[in-house]
Amino acid sequence: MKLLDYVPFAAAAFAVPQFLPQISRLRATGDTAGVSWSWAMLTSANNGAWIAYFTLSRYWTALAPSCSATLLAGTLAVMLARRGSVRTRPAALISLWVVLLASAYLAGGSAWLGAALTAAFVLQAAPSVWTAYRTDRPSGISVGTWLLILGELSCWTVFGIHKSDTRLIALGITGITASVLMLARVAWSQRRADVPQVHQAA
Repeated sequence: MKLLDYVPFAAAAFAVPQFLPQISRLRATGDTAGVSWSWAMLTSANNGAWIAYFTLSRYWTALAPSCSATLLAGTLAVMLARRGSVRTRPAALISLWVVLLASAYLAGGSAWLGAALTAAFVLQAAPSVWTAYRTDRPSGISVGTWLLILGELSCWTVFGIHKSDTRLIALGITGITASVLMLARVAWSQRRADVPQVHQAA
């Protein structure tokens, strides 16, 4: 076995705890600015579908990060819902997406479910980026969570290139792009917030 064949274990190490920093930040501050409920809910739903896919495909080592993401992203979604972050239209669209995933499995088994899930990360990352860039000061976003997501998806990109797996490469590049955009948005907003303090001190 080549060294790069162990990359999924590194991806799992990044994936399992990745929502803990965001949950801890929200619990400590109660600040939801820039944090998308749709992103948390879609992540939980999509990873629930990945659990089914990995079980059907007998990819047992992939179950740990999917189970963790389903539970922790679901916990984050509940926490955000309690703080009034749920909107009717996104909730309806997410329900429709879950029905689509179930229909894909019923129609074509794991093959169709896997095909539907290739687009899942784009759908789940889009609300987070959209919310962060529409929020004037996205102070609720956890840098730690997005650094872990960046680490995980970088691993999948490397592994995808190693295996010549276009689905994994697409997943990885999408995740890296979303993570960099989120981290850049937080850094830019923090820099803007620091400017008045510097002028005042001068």
